[in-house]
Amino acid sequence: MLHGRFFKLLARRNSVAIPRLGLAIARKHSRTAVRRNLLKRLSRETVRRHRETLAGWDVVILSRPQVWEGDRRELREELDGLLTKLGRS
Repeated sequence: MLHGRFFKLLARRNSVAIPRLGLAIARKHSRTAVRRNLLKRLSRETVRRHRETLAGWDVVILSRPQVWEGDRRELREELDGLLTKLGRS
């Protein structure tokens, strides 16, 4: 399990050669559907960019209560950092 200010990542090895993604963006943490959809798109795109390093991982991205405080750049940077750490392990 990896965690940052905005997101928490749960990960487990899988038996397939591609990364699988699960998202849990809580309504409690991000009230509007527009914002939740933005977080989901951002998460999917970031995982897509890390596809090679995440081969063989199941990843679940959970939102944290502070997620509404971050702008796109901060959110993307945190996800990049967390996925990079996961890819190295």
